[in-house]
Amino acid sequence: MPTESGSCATARQAKQKRKSHSLSIRRTNSSEQERSGLQREMLEGQDSKLPSSVRNTLLELFGQIEREFENLYIENLELRREIDTLNERLAAEGQTIDGAELSKGQLKTKASHSTSQLSQKLKTTYKASTSKRSNSFPGKSGGPRNFNVGSWEIWGGDSWIVSSFKTTTSRAICQLVKEYIGHRDGIWDVSVTKTQPLVLGTASADHTALLWSIETGKCLVKYGGHAGSVNSIKFHPTEQVALTASGDQTAHIWRYMVQLPTPQPTADCNQMSGEDEVEFSDKDEPEGDGDGSSDCPTIRAPSTFLKSHQGVVIAADWLVGGKQAVTASWDRTANLYDVETSELVHSLTGHDQELTHCCTHPTQRLVVTSSRDTTFRLWDFRDPSIHSVNVFQGHTDTVTSAVFTVGDNVVSGSDDRTVKVWDLKNMRSPIATIRTDSAVNRINVCVGQRIIALPHDNRQVRLFDMSGVRLARLPRSNRQGHRRMVCCSAWSEDHPICNLFTCGFDRQAIGWNINIPALLQEK
Repeated sequence: MPTESGSCATARQAKQKRKSHSLSIRRTNSSEQERSGLQREMLEGQDSKLPSSVRNTLLELFGQIEREFENLYIENLELRREIDTLNERLAAEGQTIDGAELSKGQLKTKASHSTSQLSQKLKTTYKASTSKRSNSFPGKSGGPRNFNVGSWEIWGGDSWIVSSFKTTTSRAICQLVKEYIGHRDGIWDVSVTKTQPLVLGTASADHTALLWSIETGKCLVKYGGHAGSVNSIKFHPTEQVALTASGDQTAHIWRYMVQLPTPQPTADCNQMSGEDEVEFSDKDEPEGDGDGSSDCPTIRAPSTFLKSHQGVVIAADWLVGGKQAVTASWDRTANLYDVETSELVHSLTGHDQELTHCCTHPTQRLVVTSSRDTTFRLWDFRDPSIHSVNVFQGHTDTVTSAVFTVGDNVVSGSDDRTVKVWDLKNMRSPIATIRTDSAVNRINVCVGQRIIALPHDNRQVRLFDMSGVRLARLPRSNRQGHRRMVCCSAWSEDHPICNLFTCGFDRQAIGWNINIPALLQEK
């Protein structure tokens, strides 16, 4: 019988020693060891300049990674079977489980902590690269999510939770009316004009802002004056003028003229059954330039530049009357400008980290700014001689937006997955708190009916009243709804058909018809 040489015996002992100290992972089937042995023989037969000890270590590590993924996959399949069993039991009671909310990424809550850390690293890297390339706004953070399934108990990562929410919402109350497709990258912001004719505006990471016919979905005007991602768009309160903020460290004011096309009959996008509520694939994303924005008139230069920031301008808005504008930037400041002269009037400092949003009061000279420092600040310009500031501290993560409502209320949304309603006369604690299962992006409030629209990282859009009562979730299926993160929402109480608009990183904006009287009656 042949004997082993001394070097071979030493290598074998070192290999066994590494094996004894390696991570122990459960095998998922009996043939796995044979398969890994075959893969090892194939790799060892290939030429490599790596030392044999390094190659063996790499093979062991890659094998562990593969087995871990297989274990996760099998556990997810088991969880899916449990959900199907619950579905069958609930179906007998006339209820359904939203399969879209129980997505593949959400099912694996045991690994949510490590997944959250990895997700945050990836998104931070993406933010850094896009701030140089297209300067989009800060990435979102992940985290474990809680799942509400009828009246059943579901493990939410840290504790058991029991929910008995209303599982279905009538499709006659929330209907998709129109999709606006034409951008070549994610859409960060959406806004509706305050003067006739009513048009929709979108701001995109593709360096453009587009104006749309609400009725036909046709692109009417393209603004291409920015050299970076267009992060927000707001319309003048009385004139056909738009204000856009960009990653090129500037805000632009530009005039537009639009002629609305003749409306065409819209197809009914809502004839579907509850069983159609399934998960999207990335292949289902709308094609860029789907409805065509290349053939619409293009504005290539603004009438006014607002430039004094040293970082990405993430948002901008008009003060009441439209004679002044405010901008928010990643340089941790907000600036107040005179629109006619484009001169800087005030620089608002105090935030400790990058700003994420700014909003102005519809009837008073008040500004609220949000920041990644977990606070938002109220700036009061009603008295020309005194510019007071109040700091609101109630969130534990980035405040993604804070907006004014009727009277003395402010609503703030955060990456900590909460939305809070505040009384400006009492800043110590919120008067209502809404807890959700996903980070909240740029919220908007229907002023007349006091309904808050919450766009989420998990592709959902939910409606709540000001007291924190959930009213509805916008339908999302394999044929309609957003396929990626929903970035922004905007109400339009003056339009008879589409009174809510949303946009997301799936490169489309969507117009919805919300039957508000029926919605409030169901509550």
